[in-house]
Amino acid sequence: MLHAHLPFVRHPEHEEFLEEDWLYEAVIETYLPLLEVFDRIADERIPCRVTLTLTPTLVAMLRDELLISRCARRLDRLCELADKEVHRTRNEPAFAGTARFYRDRLYRARSLFHDRYHRDLAGAFGRVQEAGCLEIVGCGATHGFLPLLQLHPEAVRAQVSVGAQEYRRVFGRDPVGIWLPECGFYPGVERFLADERIRYFFVDTHGILDATPRPRFGAYAPVVTPGGVAAFGRDPESSLQVWSAEHGYPGDPLYREFYRDIGYDLPLDYVRPYVQPTGERKNVGFKYHRITGKTPHKEPYDPGAARERAAAHAGNFMFNRERQIEHLRGVMGRPPVVVAPYDAELFGHWWFEGPEFLDFFVRKAAFDQSVFRLSSASDVLRALPEHQLATPPFCSWGAGGYAEVWLNGTNDWIYRHLHKGAELMIGLARDYPEASGVTRRALNQAARELLLAQSSDWAFIMKTGTMVDYAVRRTKEHVLRLHRLHDQIRRGALDEGWLAHVEGRDNVFPEIDWRVYRPA
Repeated sequence: MLHAHLPFVRHPEHEEFLEEDWLYEAVIETYLPLLEVFDRIADERIPCRVTLTLTPTLVAMLRDELLISRCARRLDRLCELADKEVHRTRNEPAFAGTARFYRDRLYRARSLFHDRYHRDLAGAFGRVQEAGCLEIVGCGATHGFLPLLQLHPEAVRAQVSVGAQEYRRVFGRDPVGIWLPECGFYPGVERFLADERIRYFFVDTHGILDATPRPRFGAYAPVVTPGGVAAFGRDPESSLQVWSAEHGYPGDPLYREFYRDIGYDLPLDYVRPYVQPTGERKNVGFKYHRITGKTPHKEPYDPGAARERAAAHAGNFMFNRERQIEHLRGVMGRPPVVVAPYDAELFGHWWFEGPEFLDFFVRKAAFDQSVFRLSSASDVLRALPEHQLATPPFCSWGAGGYAEVWLNGTNDWIYRHLHKGAELMIGLARDYPEASGVTRRALNQAARELLLAQSSDWAFIMKTGTMVDYAVRRTKEHVLRLHRLHDQIRRGALDEGWLAHVEGRDNVFPEIDWRVYRPA
């Protein structure tokens, strides 16, 4: 299960904006490599089922012409830099081969982006889903952490409903499953999922182990909630082996070192065209060293050796799953279900060799073993129609397992404003059951602003201490726009010029209907 998500970041008022790099890096380093892997698997008809989230905000950015044109420009500049790097390292045997590797890789990425996928990665993922090897699931509209929004059920319903609506608009079908943002569950949220015909969701391990009544098979079988929606629990063993740099594969000495980049290592005059216009340095994606070990000294990176190690690790992962599943089957007396979820951006961005590992693993699982098969949650529900009835507790997959990542001294101030914003939207939906023209536009924009303010990413960033000023600013901007729209609607004095400006800035969810906030 790969969870692909980014918050909605779009700044047409700036020619270049640092936080937009999150999208461009993910496209070049994660989404294009993963899409190529899945595309090849589908073309070769290799039996495989992998589950993928494409969150509504990510899909909106992947289909936004301004952002996609800027991403294309970034690819062009990196291809230009790659040519320079091949020339610069021509007399450096330790780095010349890696420079050529980057050049070939970037030129191929640009060709895929334009020629094979026609700059529409969401549509390309959708076609792979139609081929049968991917199951794309939905998510909350803006990745709002639902347990902390439950004071107003309408706010939770809006996150789920708008997310499902966007999924249908983009992929032309109902979302069969959902990735609850941050795996945040609380008893009762499943009724909103059932309303959207969603059949399953995921929780962290303790979300199943602490369910009521206690599940007989632990985290290795889904449970069905009283609302009729199934819950699947994360397997900690398989998760740790892949995502942990300390205990898992990504920390291997042969893999590429993420924190050594020519954007910082080379003279500023050389990299200036590829970093911030202010001259502030940043990663540009050319990294010539391997992890080596817990030492400042880093040896040169060898892409071929790293690829061989990824193949070995894929074989080890398959072997471990075989032994684990054989043991569980013997204990349980029935086929176990091992759920292995990860942030998609781990593969390619943080762990450069991750897409190759996944490609090797899928092929080995298809042809080199007969103990298990790769399935989606909907496959499991069809194959094993009887499940225990149980209710998971309030839980998340964040540090500590509950809400402390999104509710602590660094970010607790935001919730009084999010709750007040929900009250304002509920009131507008109640008092304006019908509207047209500019009033309708303003009501829909107010709904967008509240959803964007609720993104769990802003609270997460405040907690981690990276880009805090940006997260604070985004939260305040969306809340203030919501209040201004609310006041103008109530007074019947709409500033249409300002409204058009805001619609152009926050242009997500084109089919949103403010009445999704109608009183419960």
